[in-house]
Amino acid sequence: MRKRSFALHTLLLAGAAVLIAGQAQAKDVAPLKPAIDALLDKNYAHLDALYKDIHAHPELGFQETATAAKLAAEMKALGFTVTQGVGKTGVVAIYKNGPGPVVMVRTELDALPMEEKSGLPYASHATQMWNGKPAPVAHSCGHDIHMASWVGTAQALLAMKDKWRGTLMFVAQPSEESTGGAIGMIEDGLFTKFPKPTYGFGLHVGPGPYGYVSYRPGVTTSNSDSMEILFKGRGGHGSMPSLTIDSVVQAAKFVVDVQTVISREKDPAAFGVVTVGAIQAGSAGNIIPDSALIRGTIRSYEPGVRTKLLDGVRRTANAEAAMAGAPAPQIELTPGGTAVVNDIALTDKTAKVFKAAFGDKAVLEAAPSPASEDYSEFIIAGVPSVFFSIGGYDPAKIAAAKAKGEFLPGNHTPYFAPVPEPTIRTGVAAMTLAVMNVMQP
Repeated sequence: MRKRSFALHTLLLAGAAVLIAGQAQAKDVAPLKPAIDALLDKNYAHLDALYKDIHAHPELGFQETATAAKLAAEMKALGFTVTQGVGKTGVVAIYKNGPGPVVMVRTELDALPMEEKSGLPYASHATQMWNGKPAPVAHSCGHDIHMASWVGTAQALLAMKDKWRGTLMFVAQPSEESTGGAIGMIEDGLFTKFPKPTYGFGLHVGPGPYGYVSYRPGVTTSNSDSMEILFKGRGGHGSMPSLTIDSVVQAAKFVVDVQTVISREKDPAAFGVVTVGAIQAGSAGNIIPDSALIRGTIRSYEPGVRTKLLDGVRRTANAEAAMAGAPAPQIELTPGGTAVVNDIALTDKTAKVFKAAFGDKAVLEAAPSPASEDYSEFIIAGVPSVFFSIGGYDPAKIAAAKAKGEFLPGNHTPYFAPVPEPTIRTGVAAMTLAVMNVMQP
């Protein structure tokens, strides 16, 4: 018993030492924020121009050749060893600065297949092929902010390389929106051809107030699955529905009935969403089509809820077809991003620095985000990580909208328009401090 008590005492002392060291380290790194701000005063005009160029010329997943080339050129100019074409269009930039941990900083390259309606002078008017058809393209998720912050972080770290030791691994990932980009890079040798990271960091901008940084230990985003269901029928004239099997009615009933899986089968306290975002059927108002296609997304936090929702979608789709006397529908449920789970110890360590540097503008998130992210693939591959958020809107405008009972446009809407400055500055400062905090000599 005495030997065990001594061992426990030793462990407690060791834990206390780690905690004290972590607190001391936060104090050592956080005072560097004014120096980072001074570097941003010097470099911001370049970052702003890069951001607006990327915003005006977005590219879809696995088509981001021009975007990847721009980021690769930026990193080469800083002295990184750059490899392009990892996982199709991904970029990996390595910079070695003595012995120490390997730290990954990740950004996304791709945009969304949607029309921008922000009215900004640098708004996108780009189009690319999407599902076999030309489609408008826009950075309506904020990846352009992430890319500018990514380059700014690299600039800051190299300008302050006497303050840290180790290897930087800057990763620009393709196809986050349509998924496949992170796993594609991993399968292409991201962690075998290049060093396996000791730690990883990523950030995301949202419609919160700019200047704020938020974080959460553990689960921080949702599981994501996509659904594509083709309801089959027998077409005919709109005036004679009795001679047909109406595929549009099947699809319409499914859209409504599938919500009972959420309201009657899922635990009401557990997060779960089934959303139909697209319905494609028919060519004229007086023709009942042979088929109707729906596309949607399924979101959840817990594995058990995820399974229940997927099963419920299948059962509901098959039931609609059976009630209509139609052939079984073609159901494709494609796994997307698994929930991002932040490393608790690393999040705690990073939070100390954020609080010391940003004060009351460093905020602990009360709940996970319902959005999803395939950054989780890097965590699943064994990279302890912190994925955090920054705000992108003027706090005064947020307050004014709230007073009117309104909300400013969020991610994935045509009007989403983060304010570049100081949003990019916040992203650079937070990411630079997070990285340096784990790379102390």
